[in-house]
Amino acid sequence: MKKPFERILVSAALPYANGVIHLGHLAGCYLPADIYVRYQRMQKKDILFVGGSDEHGVAITISAEKEKVTPKEIIDRYHALNKEAFERFGMSFDNYSRTSLPIHHETSKEYFLQLLEKGFLVTKEEEQFYDADARMFLPDRYVEGICPNCGYDKARGDQCDNCGKYYNQLELKEPKSLVSGKTPSVKKTKHWYFKLGDFQKKLEAYVDAHAKEWKDNVLQQTRSWLKEGLQDRAVTRDLNWGIPVPLPDAEGKVIYVWLEALLGYISSSKEWAQKIGKPEQWKKYWQSDSTRYVAFLGKDNIVFHAIVFPAELMAVGGYVLPDNIPANEFYNLEGEKFSKSRGHTIDLIDVLKRYPADWFRYTIASNLPENKDTDFYWKDFQARVNNELADILGNFVNRTVTFAWKNFEGKIPPRGKLSALDNAMIEALQKAPKEIGGLLEQFKFKDAALEMMNVARTANKYFNDSEPWKTAKNNPEQCAATLNICLQTVRSLAVLFEPLLPNTSKKIWELMNLNNTVEEEAWNSAGEMKIAEQHQIRQPEILFTKIEDAVIEEELAKLAKNNQRETGAPEKEYVPLKPQVTYDDFAKLDFRTAKIVAAEPVPKSKKLLKLQIDLGFEKRQIVAGIAEKLLPEQLLGKTIIVVANLAPAKLMGVESNGMLLATAADGENFALLTPSKEVEQGIGIK
Repeated sequence: MKKPFERILVSAALPYANGVIHLGHLAGCYLPADIYVRYQRMQKKDILFVGGSDEHGVAITISAEKEKVTPKEIIDRYHALNKEAFERFGMSFDNYSRTSLPIHHETSKEYFLQLLEKGFLVTKEEEQFYDADARMFLPDRYVEGICPNCGYDKARGDQCDNCGKYYNQLELKEPKSLVSGKTPSVKKTKHWYFKLGDFQKKLEAYVDAHAKEWKDNVLQQTRSWLKEGLQDRAVTRDLNWGIPVPLPDAEGKVIYVWLEALLGYISSSKEWAQKIGKPEQWKKYWQSDSTRYVAFLGKDNIVFHAIVFPAELMAVGGYVLPDNIPANEFYNLEGEKFSKSRGHTIDLIDVLKRYPADWFRYTIASNLPENKDTDFYWKDFQARVNNELADILGNFVNRTVTFAWKNFEGKIPPRGKLSALDNAMIEALQKAPKEIGGLLEQFKFKDAALEMMNVARTANKYFNDSEPWKTAKNNPEQCAATLNICLQTVRSLAVLFEPLLPNTSKKIWELMNLNNTVEEEAWNSAGEMKIAEQHQIRQPEILFTKIEDAVIEEELAKLAKNNQRETGAPEKEYVPLKPQVTYDDFAKLDFRTAKIVAAEPVPKSKKLLKLQIDLGFEKRQIVAGIAEKLLPEQLLGKTIIVVANLAPAKLMGVESNGMLLATAADGENFALLTPSKEVEQGIGIK
């Protein structure tokens, strides 16, 4: 059994300072991190929340070259924009730093030398792509080609964004330099490598120790990497932008961004300690086994935080390792991936000029990609604001305060004798902090947002069932009790919603004319009747205005226009339709939902995977030609749609009893057909 932690350290992944934050980033890790931190502060925990901008690496230099400016101009611009956007969104970082600061450079150099001194860095001469026209070695992001694993034609030099596979850049097919546009040559260069493989067994034990607590997506991806076996990883690059390698024989080389960026959490903590006048205070969080470290990030960063960063910290020794890594899946936009190049995006700094931040915090939290990819839809945004924030939460607060002013001069009336209905509402309030807090502790933010709103739903029902407009005339004492409890509930809602809707909670707190601030309140006080009788509240004000249809249509038109303008792409040529069939022909096919319980490659085949599926009423085996599109571990646990009554067939000698459904397209357009929500196995498809 784990001993209780004395303090909590929280980090949120460092965004590249080469573009503005969009809504997908918020759902990936930033909003969950902020909700968790705000909740823990209200639990009166000792907590440090750090973040910052990732300002080195090739992504920065490519942006600078495109704009014909210096890398520093790029990072200065986007760091300022993103910092402002985070502040306006309500992110409550204790420190938001930059990896271009001297404190980070010093930290990274010291760390590099410690790794070298302890024997965990080795030099190797290796072959690397070289652009003769540009007279430079090509870092991974400067090369593009065909993925050796899935065939995606816009794969980066070391990783495919389509299938997530990592590889050596020389394995890339048909490579092209993004500097000159030409095919690069191969040339030898020297680099320093981190002996990641030395930590294989320690990392396996570390992951196993957290297997019961980590999310399934984190566990599966991490174990997949460990299963393949860890190899030495380069920690230097031939670049002129970054942190110079602190060695005399390393001219023109910088510390690879994946190594030093992770140290940004530590340097941000050091900067915070200096700002508060206690320069050694950061060690209390990073170098004490009584600290719980929680690292929030998106699924594309899992490997670095579950394997690479823990190995780095193990190598130096004396640092806490992440206790939990609650990574989310991807958050898409209107059914497609966010894409700045295509104009298919919603930039945070831009959209907060038109709408309150809390509207987005609520909409995103209500549909977080905690276990699978989800989407932001403008019409869903409108429905969440109008039907939930305005009609449930806003409506209860407004009707309660308005009624109190109309009947009790804006003062808290006496509670007096309570009815069964009153006691039921009080009991619901008493349970809420523990139930919602339990969900937040388990990183179930979507469920927590639902339960917060359910308290407001319960309160509205209580108001309706109590009928104070009637009891004001025929039972004034009961009317007073009802309004006392309703006003106490308004205060409780301010506390319960603070982690999610900080600006709204502040408004409610001010409306109730309460002392201190809502952030200073104890979380469990949401279950208590804290406001004294005869306390004077302020005049009612509308918390949420509704969004008209025309506003949403304008947003959708703007998105479509941006998409069309940015792509400039010709109309697609579609595959001709097949001959018509009758409904009777279609009805002969039996489509069912099924869950994939096992997956493995078919020997001697590049395209086929053997899948074991559970139809609920039976388990069977099918063979699918998707090995070049998805890895076996990416399929485990997925609910798919299959043709269940297809005659058995043999593929490469392996029997297949059915067929899964997927788009007949490659690259970004390939996708399995899956239900939009979790359903039972074996359900028929109409």
